[in-house]
Amino acid sequence: MKYDFDTPVDRRNTDSIKWAVEKDELPMWVADMDFPAAPPILDALEKKIRQGVFGYCDVTGDWYNAYISWWAERHGLAMKREELTFCTGVVAAISSIVRKLTTPNENVLIFTPVYNIFFNSIVNNGCRVLECPLVYDGEKYEIDFADLDRKLADPQTTLMIFCNPHNPVGKIWPGGDMMKIGQLAKRHHVTVISDEIHCDITVPGKGYIPFAAVSDICRDVSVSLMAPTKAFNLAGLHTSAVYVHDKTLRHKVRRGLNTDEVAEPNSFAVAAAVAAFGESGEWLDEMREYVFANRRYAEEYIDREIPGMKAVRGEATYLMWVDASELLSRGKLSDGDADLAAFVRRTTGLFVSNGGVYGKEGKNFLRINLACPRSTVEDGMSRLKRAAEAFAR
Repeated sequence: MKYDFDTPVDRRNTDSIKWAVEKDELPMWVADMDFPAAPPILDALEKKIRQGVFGYCDVTGDWYNAYISWWAERHGLAMKREELTFCTGVVAAISSIVRKLTTPNENVLIFTPVYNIFFNSIVNNGCRVLECPLVYDGEKYEIDFADLDRKLADPQTTLMIFCNPHNPVGKIWPGGDMMKIGQLAKRHHVTVISDEIHCDITVPGKGYIPFAAVSDICRDVSVSLMAPTKAFNLAGLHTSAVYVHDKTLRHKVRRGLNTDEVAEPNSFAVAAAVAAFGESGEWLDEMREYVFANRRYAEEYIDREIPGMKAVRGEATYLMWVDASELLSRGKLSDGDADLAAFVRRTTGLFVSNGGVYGKEGKNFLRINLACPRSTVEDGMSRLKRAAEAFAR
């Protein structure tokens, strides 16, 4: 490989949320990578720093061109400049759109288990979470379309947040499924927010389909949220884009973003995005190879070494979703442990995410971040094995 993903970066005592842990603990929870950003991004940021002036910034033509070219070439989605709006982040955009497109006590539908901050963006903005649980057969997840139709038909349901690809289960949604979602949304007058922040982290050789590229219906009923932050490890730079094709819907969304003051970039947000999409594709492709090799290692290790646990095979994200239901059926958590993740951390120092925060369907699962050097993955799997053995005793 041209790029080095093996050498650990010491992130302790660097204001990192992920690494704010005790000396003997290993954090593999929150979704950021332990890899340095791609060299073109570092060069672009260093250039901004050397200039030495950090005044108000504008969204440049290069920013629009970077998004338009990347999604056209990589993902087959044709966008126009006027259809894109800068936003400080995907979560900021979701919360703003919930506020703008709903009234208090309306339902916002989500497929659970799903990224836990979706719940916050709904509840904190005066709406009700309407869960449409995914169907899990012990191997993979599917949509219950009868349940979806029934819940979208409720006049109180006006908005849906869709995770494409899906976090935490790692599913790349088929075009046929998204076609049905779009048709049901149009029939029941529901707007779809499609969070596509993980779209560039797919198993090598397989792409994702943007929701807006599936059909004219999907394009017209939706708001798509895009960013370089997950794929290029730039979450702390607060940079994303909102794509809306329908002119009336775009006006509403744009007014919300401006009212909430989340539509202006900081000094690094534009330069980083341009360097990511314009010059860092080779780095991304190598990172995907590395991360999915980590995933294969971890999946095979769990299958071989940890009875009672099973890794759900995912095609997207660097997050592994681990089914621990069989292990939990064999024992009982102590009074000091609220969930299996707490037990794992207390007994081994491995800090992973509790699946229950992604909805009640995730209570017997763990989410583990594999975007780190292989040595970290090996350490994490060894600790997970020790925790499972301790639990089973």
